[in-house]
Amino acid sequence: MPLWHGKSRGTPLGYRVFVAILTNFGVLPAYGLLRFVAFYYFLVSYKSSKAVFTLYYHTLQFGRFKSLAKLYTNYYLFGQSIIDKVVMMAGIPNSFTFLFDGEENLHRMVEGQQGGLLLSAHIGNWEIAGHLLKRLNTRINIVMYDGEHEQIRDYLDTVTGVRAVNIILIKNDISHIYAISEALGKNELVCMHADRFMEGNKTIWVDLLGKPAKFPMGPFLLAAMFKVPVSFVFAMKETSRHYHLFASAGKRYEAAPRDLVIRRVAEDFARSMESTVKKYPEQWYN
Repeated sequence: MPLWHGKSRGTPLGYRVFVAILTNFGVLPAYGLLRFVAFYYFLVSYKSSKAVFTLYYHTLQFGRFKSLAKLYTNYYLFGQSIIDKVVMMAGIPNSFTFLFDGEENLHRMVEGQQGGLLLSAHIGNWEIAGHLLKRLNTRINIVMYDGEHEQIRDYLDTVTGVRAVNIILIKNDISHIYAISEALGKNELVCMHADRFMEGNKTIWVDLLGKPAKFPMGPFLLAAMFKVPVSFVFAMKETSRHYHLFASAGKRYEAAPRDLVIRRVAEDFARSMESTVKKYPEQWYN
């Protein structure tokens, strides 16, 4: 997995333009403008394009033309995921539909009165999944880096209003660990990505798509420390207006030494991530 620097692309002006279109004309016109924006990034973002093209052409062994087509689709669907996030969080009228495959697994985790850890990746639309998890009868906590530039984050907060979930920011100290521990102790669900790391993070090597890849150790260490059920959750877009959410059965990793538990969780996560990438290769926003 790649080293990440904790910041996302985009400018406040770009967000304002799309929000204005969404509020005045709806989702489909915003998607229309997005086609040109996606094509721009397709042409100029050499570093990210090279990495994603390598995934399609060399790892998944698509043909050259198919790999280029999927590369453009990757940019386009990534833009849609941002638009959809704003639409859902701001309550803009829409016709999205959702299928939650495995919701009963999460209800069982809540009923178990032990809290739970939900792991996902930069595949599909995690924000949509987090928004829909409020259907569960417990508090939802999302652990994240403060990845948006401050101006963008402040602007989105004015658009979307109060968040439906509690955000636990990862800081240089260990305050987020205490916040996670407190949340799990209250039978709450803690959600986080488990596929990117920043400089200085501890990592673990796991096979992914036939090659060794580095994963951040932190999410898997949490599973070993707190011994709570772990579920792998992904929200995938299947049509322009339909999402399919997947949640695996909660699994506890406790009857083994900590190092072995960390590796087991990491390997199980990699397998789940691998099967999702193969099914939805255009939606790995890596």
